Order: sequence, then structure tokens, then C-alpha cells
Amino acid sequence: MEAAMEKKEESESVRYRGWKSMPYVIGNETFEKLGTIGTTANLLVYLTTVYHLHSVHAATLLNFFAGTTNLAPLLGAFLSDTFLGRYATIAAASLASFLGMLLLTLTAAVQSLHPPPCTSSSTPCHGPTHWQLAALLASFAFLVLGAGGIRPCNLAFGADQFDPRTDSGRRGIASFFNWYYFTFTVAMMLSATLIIYLQSNVSWAIGLALPAALMGLSCALFFMGTRLYVRVRPEGSPFTSFARVLVAAVRKRRVPSPASADDLFDPPHQSKLVAKIAYTDQFRCLDKAAVVTPEDTAEAASPWRLCTVQQVEEVKCLARIIPVWSSGIVYFIVLTQLGTYVVFQALQTDRRLVRSSGFEVPAGSMVVFNMMALTVWIPVYDRVVVPALRRVTGREGGISQLQRIGVGLVLSVATMLVAAAVEQHRRRLGAKGLRMSVFWLVPQQVVAGMSEAFAAIGQTELYYKQFPENMRSVAGALFFMAFAVASYASGFMVAAVHRTTGWLAQDLDDGRLDLFYMVVAAIAAANVCYFFLCARWYRFKNTSSSMDDIELPDQGSISAVSKV
Repeated sequence: MEAAMEKKEESESVRYRGWKSMPYVIGNETFEKLGTIGTTANLLVYLTTVYHLHSVHAATLLNFFAGTTNLAPLLGAFLSDTFLGRYATIAAASLASFLGMLLLTLTAAVQSLHPPPCTSSSTPCHGPTHWQLAALLASFAFLVLGAGGIRPCNLAFGADQFDPRTDSGRRGIASFFNWYYFTFTVAMMLSATLIIYLQSNVSWAIGLALPAALMGLSCALFFMGTRLYVRVRPEGSPFTSFARVLVAAVRKRRVPSPASADDLFDPPHQSKLVAKIAYTDQFRCLDKAAVVTPEDTAEAASPWRLCTVQQVEEVKCLARIIPVWSSGIVYFIVLTQLGTYVVFQALQTDRRLVRSSGFEVPAGSMVVFNMMALTVWIPVYDRVVVPALRRVTGREGGISQLQRIGVGLVLSVATMLVAAAVEQHRRRLGAKGLRMSVFWLVPQQVVAGMSEAFAAIGQTELYYKQFPENMRSVAGALFFMAFAVASYASGFMVAAVHRTTGWLAQDLDDGRLDLFYMVVAAIAAANVCYFFLCARWYRFKNTSSSMDDIELPDQGSISAVSKV
């Protein structure tokens, strides 16, 4: 019997393949990004030139599509962590994305699925019929379903392939986060150049068929690696456990606070997925949910009256993340404002590649310099900077996630100050009747790319490591939710500034974009101060030695981050 039990336990043990599974995981993510970004990057032009939608209607439709796409990961994360698991969620979502791209390609390739082209300027263009519009919206629906499942799960699924109990596994997780973002930016660069060129200058059918084919290749790579993957099974809804803690804490709000953690209900930990979290003395009002009272004994410990220390600490993990996450929203607002107005700046510069040539750099391609800086820096940081920092600090990642985010936020302030200085230079030249070279805009894009390499990657790594293991897909969804909130807030901010100051005129020479950049820089600086306060107050999740499957960050990093 003992031998049989040993064999059973051995068969049930998890075999982490680490980098052996990465060709399939990273390959799947790279081609998925190439497909989805290549499909959506030029949709505004597609809707106005092929479907003949009015620019306002097209922009409204795409804003709704983008907002829904960024909010869908919340639902996908809930389904993944509660019922399906990350493998099944990514598999279903990848197929949905492929179907959406295929259907969108058919709207361009099949003449009956899009309006006829405009024959002359005197003949009015016909808009889409109800059936043509239905086909288009159906493709959008499949793309939203795909994004809702892929975005919150692919990062956590890749990190699941490394053993967090070993030094090599922890280094692999940190390195994977860097390479994940590297492939993301490479995909964006190719989409912003090659695929958009095919769509705009060769054929929409070919330009949309290529991303669809790349998404099909992404699906094939994902399923080819099935035998190598570690599949973490869901353990039920974590939100139910959170609700029980809050309800129990409210119901026991008049109960005296426990004298020590030894007085709390802390039964043996049974979960094989979620690590046992050590007690922390923050949010002590929640501790009352784990206080045993006579009523609990009489009611046989109702889960809505008595919760474990583990359940309480999981809620505390979420509560500690929220302030740090909110600083990320302001950070993305800064990047959004720069990404929008750098195009308008470029339109009022000398965009000739060489003064004697007639070729002009497209204004929308300025974002490529941001991506190039990010793409070049990430391998250097991962292979050169991190090992050097590791020898100094003794940390697996060189510096803590909070320190990395802090560096990125400081660079966001520098980005806006550089942008303001460049705009002032452009205005001075414009007053003399001269045009500034478009390449003056490159430095601010490079600093923005460096900022993103620190702050954005640091956020994804922090969310993954500090959330309870059964909520890691939700952690991935939070990143995209910050994008969604920042997009809405950026639109409101632009409207408010334009209405009250007039700085954001159609002709930049009639406005004061430099002052707007200074205001954004001041907001970014205030956000840095807010983040440092959050970082000093933050407590890293600490696990017991019985299930120490997560890197234990040094608590000294809390004070160290304030010196970044």
C-alpha cells in the first residue's frame, strides 16, 4: 500500500518544464499579438474608407470596442480562476480571436460583406447595410471574447511553467516577464509598419488575412505544447471567500479586537494551489472575521460568520495592491497624453527623412521610437543590468518590483519635461517662420520607452507575485483595467483643459501645448509622491515555510524604495 501511495504521489507531482515550454508559450503570445494588433491598429481607416462610416461614428464605435476589450479581461479572469483554468481559457479565447480575424478578413475579401467603393466624388457613397454591419460587429464580438480570455491569462500561464520553489525558477519568472513585454513591443512595431503598409497600400484583404494567418499559427503553437504545460486547476471563486470575510468582519464589528494572532481561527492549511500566507497586522478591523465567538460554536462555524486567517490575509493582499494600482492609472494617463499629441506635433514639423528627399516620416509612426527604445533596453536590462544589480543587492530581480515601478514613474516626469522643452523649441522656430525637424521628438519617445520598461513590467510582476495564487488571472486583468480607466480619464482631461484654457487648439501654434505638458508633468510628479507613500506603507506577501512557493521579498525594500 505504501509503495502504491508513493507512486500515486509521484504521478501527481508537478513537472515544471520551464524554458522548454517557452517556445510554444512565447511563440503563441508573439503571433497572437501580431495578429490582434495588426488587425486593430488600422481599423479607423478601414471603417472610414471601406465601410464609409462617418469619422465621428467610426471613432465612437472604436472607442466602445476598445473600452469593452479592456474590460472583458475581468470576466475572463473570473471564469479562469473560478471554473475553467488558464489553459482552457486561453485555448477557447485563441480560437475565438482566430474566428474574429477570419470573419473580419471576409468582410474585406467578399464584396457582398462591405459597401461598394465610391466611384466618383459627385456620387454619394453608400454606407453599410444592416447585414454588412452585423458581420462587422460579429467579428468585433469574437475579438472581444478572445481578448477577454487571453489578456488576463497568458502572462500568468507562462509564469506557471516555472517552479517558484527554486532559484532558477524564480529567475525564470522574472526573465519571462521581461521577454513577454519584449515580444509585445516587437509585435507592435511590425504591426505599425509592415501590416499597416499592406492594408493601406496593397490590399485590405491581404492586410487583414496576414494577421488572421498569424493568429492561426499562434493557435497551432499553443496546442503543440500541450503535453509540456503545467496546468493549475481552479479552486473555486475567490470572490466568495472575500465576500465572507467582509460580511463576517461587519457582523463582528463590536467584538473586542484579539490580543494577538494566536487568538484567531487558523486551522491547518489544506490547499495545494494557494500558499499559506503569514499573518500581518495591517487592516486589523478585518481580523475580527477570524475571531471565534460562542455564536460561531453554536452555529457550527458558519462560513459567513467565521473565516480563517488565510482568508483574511488574502483580502488584505488585495486591499494593499489597490493604492499601488491606482498610481498606475495616473501613469498611463501621462503616456496616453504623450502618445496622442506627439502625432499633432509631428504634423507641424519637417518630416523629411533627408532634406533633399521627398520621403516624409508618417506622423503616426513616431510611436515606433518608443517601441524601439523599449525593445533595445529590455534585453540589456535582463542580461546585463539585472545580473549586476543581483550581485549588489542579492535579489533575484536585482531590485524589488516597487523600486522598479518607482524608477518608471520618475522617468514619466522626465518624459513630460522633455516634451514641454521640445514644444517650446518648436514654437520659437515657428515664430521665426522655420520648421523644427521631426527628429527632435525622438528623445521624449525614448525616455517614455525607458519609463515603460520599468513601470509597466514592474506592475505586471508585482500583481502576479502579490496576488493570491487563485487570483493571478484577475491580477492580469487589473493591468488592462488600468488602461481602460486611463483612456476614459484622458479624454475627460483633454476636454476639460480645452474648454477652460484653450491650450489645445487645432493649430498648435495658436495653443500652448507646452503648458499642457507642464501640467501633466506636475500631475506625474504628484503621482510619484503618492506612490512613494504607498510603497513605504506596503507590506509584501509573506508565506510560511510549509508552502514557500513564492519568492519572499526583503521587507527592507519598503523603505529602500523611498530612496529611488
